[in-house]
Amino acid sequence: MKFLNLKLTVSYLEHEPIFYDRVEPTPLHKPFLISASQNAAKLLGVDEDLLLDENLLEIVNGKKKLDGSETFAMCYAGHQFGYFVERLGDGRAINLGKVNGQNLQLKGSGLTLYSRQGDGRAVLRSSIREYLMSEAMHGLGIATSRALALIGSDTDVARERWEKGAIVLRLSPTWVRFGTFEYFNAKGEHEKLQQLADYVIDESFHHLKNKEGMYLKMYAEIVSSTAKTIAQWQSVGFNHGVMNTDNMSIDGRTIDYGPFAFLDDYDKDYVCNHTDRDGRYSFKNQPGIAHWNLGQLAVALSPIVNHDSALQVLEDVFGEAYEKVYSEIMYAKMGLEQEEENDRKLFQWMLGALGGATIDYTLFFRKLSRFDGDKSDILDLCVYRTSLEEWLDSYSLRLEKETLSTTSRHKKMLKVNPKYILKNHILQEAIEKAEAHDFSMVNDLLKVALSPFDEHQELEHLCRLAPMESKNIKLSCSS
Repeated sequence: MKFLNLKLTVSYLEHEPIFYDRVEPTPLHKPFLISASQNAAKLLGVDEDLLLDENLLEIVNGKKKLDGSETFAMCYAGHQFGYFVERLGDGRAINLGKVNGQNLQLKGSGLTLYSRQGDGRAVLRSSIREYLMSEAMHGLGIATSRALALIGSDTDVARERWEKGAIVLRLSPTWVRFGTFEYFNAKGEHEKLQQLADYVIDESFHHLKNKEGMYLKMYAEIVSSTAKTIAQWQSVGFNHGVMNTDNMSIDGRTIDYGPFAFLDDYDKDYVCNHTDRDGRYSFKNQPGIAHWNLGQLAVALSPIVNHDSALQVLEDVFGEAYEKVYSEIMYAKMGLEQEEENDRKLFQWMLGALGGATIDYTLFFRKLSRFDGDKSDILDLCVYRTSLEEWLDSYSLRLEKETLSTTSRHKKMLKVNPKYILKNHILQEAIEKAEAHDFSMVNDLLKVALSPFDEHQELEHLCRLAPMESKNIKLSCSS
């Protein structure tokens, strides 16, 4: 099917206008297509070569509409760095409609009712980051919004400096957030809150429809899916940077990529967002913040879900779900299949040793995936070797208890320990080239993002270590 032949529905507009604002996109000046994800296009049933579709550019730029599309921005509230803001909403995103279970949205497409002091635009650098990271998280097997296409333009946008405007066409099964429920609860619109819950069950938890206690069961599934996603973030060293409740998807997937980062050297205290002066959204704090956000959601749902029951679900489900997923992934990354009594201590020791060694988190596990007793290949990556050398000695003894052959263990570990992670220094290089109108690196990164566990000999340079001056840097809220 061709992209232009898609037929969208807009069931969200069946709600009262308090839920949304009808708004038309504001096209960019002299737009051009930079990249398109054929992998994401499969979600829509589109099988044509998107780069050859002359209509794609006009649709992403808001000049042309798909059949059935009615454009609107969604209203929501949110706790931002712990402080409640009663009305936020899509300040620079405009929804197009839904097809094949995917809601299409343009990010950077102009002013909406909820733009506040913003201009409704996104710049090239932040758009490249969101486009590539959406696809990279999918490649890593982590639930995420997706990105179908990225366009640039000649439109000037004022940030810390003048930059060029861009738009990402992104996809998600839902754009409802924790903050959407918070909005209606704060306004005392309890009937509207229940309407929203019914809509969410129809859209994301249809198997719960008309079941007894369906709202509490919906909350339990939100808790579980959120815990799983956070566990996956921690396992790959991903720091979201802005875990406000308005950036938390109701189905647990990762959304709203702003000042995110993957760890370079392992540092549990890493904070990627330079506006986060207190370290609220540090790497180590992410599980606790997710739990706190889910607590705020329990408050928001209290008109339709008994609050004490919701809190009990939160306590019963979150920790267990998080620990189960995180432990399973981390033991698989270590190549441990048969659980032993001291494995937990060995794992905790490993994280402490990584923190003391000053060693790249991703490369450590990739090297560990080929470990055969020779420690030099790993220790040569360290600034401080002693703690990790001692750990490797104990790890070698632990591997002797495994029944899997070394070759089989290596094969399995290489499938869970990625080679290609989109570190910030690599993304920055792609951005700088793109700002000079060379988009080749964007498309190279898209290729490795979607298959991060594979070997790409011609793109080997994309997994090189970060220069010392670029390690674990802090970023702005790239708007």
